[in-house]
Formats: sequence, C-alpha cells, structure tokens
Amino acid sequence: MSILTLVFGLLSGCFLSVLVGIIGSRRRIGFGWAFLLSVIFTPLVGLVVALLTDPLPGGDQRWGCIGTFVAVLGMLFLAAFLLLLLTGGALIAAL
Repeated sequence: MSILTLVFGLLSGCFLSVLVGIIGSRRRIGFGWAFLLSVIFTPLVGLVVALLTDPLPGGDQRWGCIGTFVAVLGMLFLAAFLLLLLTGGALIAAL
C-alpha cells in the first residue's frame, strides 16, 4: 500500500467525520461529540449515534451549504481512495 493511498483514506475518513459532526450540530449531541465519536470509532457509528439523539427545538439550519460542500469533498476523497486502492497506485505511476 502506498503512502498516497493511506493519505487519501485518512482524509476521506476525516471529511466523513466532519460531515457527521455537522449532522450532529443540529441535534442535542452537538458537533464536538458527534465528531469525536466518528473519529474514535467510525463515521457510521457516529452517524447512528447522532441520528438517535433528539433534534434541537426549532429545527433551523445553522450551517448553510457547508454540509453539502463537505459531503461532496468526502465523496471525492472516498472515490479517489477506492480508485487508488483498486489500481494499486498504477494510476499515479502513469501520471
């Protein structure tokens, strides 16, 4: 496994954790706890815990379009990670 594959994997995990934190910011768990759970365990566990907590009263949207931006970046890094993983880094060597 190349170092670039590892970097893309870590970055995609971090972006997904930030996305879970943003989802948690609209709930009682808050951004910090949802993000911390996502980093310690996995983003999937953090997402489940964040969605199990009660939403904040009022339901207003605090973050605007930043959640969508982070989600798109997370998906791009995940796609790049999977591409590098499946090609074994041959794509980078060809460039």
